Amino acid sequence: MRQFNLLLITTAAALLLLLLPAITPDITSDRAALLALRSSVGGRVLLWNLSSATPCTWPGVICSPDNSSVTELHFPGMGLSGMLPPNTISNMTNLTTLSLRYNALSGPLPADLFTSRSLLRNLYLQHNFFSGQIPDSLFTITSLVRVNLAENIFSGPISPAFNKLIRLGTLYLQENHFSGSIPDLNLPSLVQFNVSNNNLTGEIPKGFSGKSKSSFLGNALCGSPLDNSCGSEKHKKKLSGGAIAGIVIGAVLGLFLILLLIFCLCRKLGRKGAGSKDVTGVEGYRVGVHREKTVEGEGTDAPASNFAAAVGAKEKDRGEANVVGGGKKGLVFVGRKDLMFDLDDLLKASAEVLGKGTFGTAYKAVLETGLAVVVKRLRDVNLGEKEFGQKMEEVGRINHENLVPLIAYHYHSDEKLLVYDYLPMGSLSALLHGNKGASRTPLNWESRASIALGAARGISYLHSQGSTISHGSIKSSNILLTKSYEARVSDFGLAQLAAPTATPNRVAGYRAPEVTDPRKVSQKADVYSFGVLLLELLTGKAPTHTLMNEEGVDLPRWVQSVVREEWSAEVFDLELLRYDNVEEDMVQLLQLAVDCTAQYPDKRPTMAEVTHKMEELCRSSLRYSSGDIVDAADSGATPP
Repeated sequence: MRQFNLLLITTAAALLLLLLPAITPDITSDRAALLALRSSVGGRVLLWNLSSATPCTWPGVICSPDNSSVTELHFPGMGLSGMLPPNTISNMTNLTTLSLRYNALSGPLPADLFTSRSLLRNLYLQHNFFSGQIPDSLFTITSLVRVNLAENIFSGPISPAFNKLIRLGTLYLQENHFSGSIPDLNLPSLVQFNVSNNNLTGEIPKGFSGKSKSSFLGNALCGSPLDNSCGSEKHKKKLSGGAIAGIVIGAVLGLFLILLLIFCLCRKLGRKGAGSKDVTGVEGYRVGVHREKTVEGEGTDAPASNFAAAVGAKEKDRGEANVVGGGKKGLVFVGRKDLMFDLDDLLKASAEVLGKGTFGTAYKAVLETGLAVVVKRLRDVNLGEKEFGQKMEEVGRINHENLVPLIAYHYHSDEKLLVYDYLPMGSLSALLHGNKGASRTPLNWESRASIALGAARGISYLHSQGSTISHGSIKSSNILLTKSYEARVSDFGLAQLAAPTATPNRVAGYRAPEVTDPRKVSQKADVYSFGVLLLELLTGKAPTHTLMNEEGVDLPRWVQSVVREEWSAEVFDLELLRYDNVEEDMVQLLQLAVDCTAQYPDKRPTMAEVTHKMEELCRSSLRYSSGDIVDAADSGATPP
């Protein structure tokens, strides 16, 4: 019996020794494949600790629960470049997610990148420089659920072999060079589909008629859901040679008649102009040219004049009374009472339109003394003079270094004017979403964190003035900047002046879900809006912008879906990813922003708690003291 037990133990040990090599080579093979990948493409995320025997501790690498194999690779936006080598990723047969998006990888995909043994479910290769055709091996992975190859240089036809991927729910192929027709794909699970901005031609298969029109734009396609009918295209191909010749002759004759009319018109205008008088010296106007800017940043050339002419001539077509009419009552100073100017000085000041916002139009007015102020002309205000004056006195008493102070106001039954300090650097919105050209000075991490902290301090101070006091319109266009990039929160106290029918659509992307009346915004709703502002700073995306080709997806929900689906680095503005040693700080601020945008108000922190957490975060990553903010954007210094 003892000999039998000994034999049994020996046999079990032998079997265990035989099984160990079967487990070990999997992770060993995966490690070798990752090292081969690293030597070919490099990048910050691949600065791994090579002394570790297992790759499961390397950033971006996720292993199975028992660490026997690599199951997910997440390397988004990490500066990877070069070509993917063969015999690397294909060797990791237990891989379920591969994310290489937002890098600079190029060349064709290796023919062996995919294998029929693969368990791959999620493939994210968008926003690289991959070229050539999609390897046939892709169509052997029947486990695929999400495929995103958008914004590359893939070419050739879209293969009908996609029909083999029976579980496919997402297929994004937009912004490539695919040509030919769209194959008739019969994939019941396919919900998200986009082939816009390629070189596709022909009729859209009927199975796609229920998809969004935007999924097919930028091609020479016809049929539903597009508006153009394929029948008209066929008709054009049947035009005879005589019909084409007639069209050409008619076009030539039409061009000749147009030129003749232009010649006659020019002669008539020349004779009329010779007898006209110079009218550029009309008394009361200082004529120039400026760009009349709107909130969206667009504009048209418009004459600049004194402020009285600007508000009278530019706005009266909207049915508003002219401020230079009767009943002037002067300015009431509530802030800087040392300033020496009155309403007449203001009306004579040169003026230009800065923008049209939620509560009215803002003008830059330069007095004869050289002092520049901002005059906001309110609309949709139904308060009486006494109630309006009391409200403005309350606003004027609120004074903090991170708030834009109210200097004075003017009340008339038809006109309400507010006067503020002028900040030459403009708004955070313009700085984030304005010029995208080569001359753009990007906001680095240090500058963004400093601006966010300054805005948080201003809003927190506002909330400290009373439990019922809130801002009501926190957004990036209301965060103004000094020359040293210090944040100043503007427009506080104005949301409560709006008429009941006023619906400021421009703040929709910032508005908390529980807010139904723009005049009644709680402090917790302000926290939500500030959280959206933080997400805007971190992602570089405007909150009202439709993202991920999904209609109605707001910024907080998009961020939460990406973080939940993959890795938090996916959400960050690409301009921030070039800075070293700040990922941890960005992730912490991202988590704070997510907490602020919680669906239910009682789950959100207070602004005092938000400010305290941001100060702790900035204490370790920013150089500031006594509220002074480093001008990192001008210096070009890399954050520590």
